[in-house]
Amino acid sequence: MPFASNKVEMLVNLRAMLTDVFNLRNQGASYANLARAQGHVDGYMRSIIDAGIASERELLALVVDQRRIVDGPATKELQSETTLAA
Repeated sequence: MPFASNKVEMLVNLRAMLTDVFNLRNQGASYANLARAQGHVDGYMRSIIDAGIASERELLALVVDQRRIVDGPATKELQSETTLAA
């Protein structure tokens, strides 16, 4: 990954990394590959926080937003069993 020189670039890189992790999970990637990708994301996020570039709250919001983009909303309406039987 190229060197990011500012906050915007770092957050763009983080979004790309998160997209890769979510896609690996959705594709049923092996545990080793998924764990490695998650470890890279965790380390990148830790360095952003430690450097004072972004707060934990900002990164959490970014993760939630990116997960929604890749996976859709966290909840959806389900039909009851009686509705399905009809």
